Amino acid sequence: MGIYEVRISPDEPVYVISVVSKLVGLPVWTLRQLDKAGVVRPKRMGTKIRLYSHRDVRQLEYVHYLMEVRHVNVSGVKLIIEMESKSEG
Repeated sequence: MGIYEVRISPDEPVYVISVVSKLVGLPVWTLRQLDKAGVVRPKRMGTKIRLYSHRDVRQLEYVHYLMEVRHVNVSGVKLIIEMESKSEG
């Protein structure tokens, strides 16, 4: 490991919503809707600040694919993710 290399757990909430928006290509308002719908629930600092983990970002990349390429709406995305998590468990 290099002198400046830092290891962060995939579940550690470190990314603010504006950064996540740029990383995954989804507008901030869409990320808020996904949070409200329970699709991806970032950790909260106080009432305003959402912090996303690397795992959240990976999930949002999949959500972006479903929404932009497959043309699935937020409700459909939630249903797909719920069904997939039930089949994995």
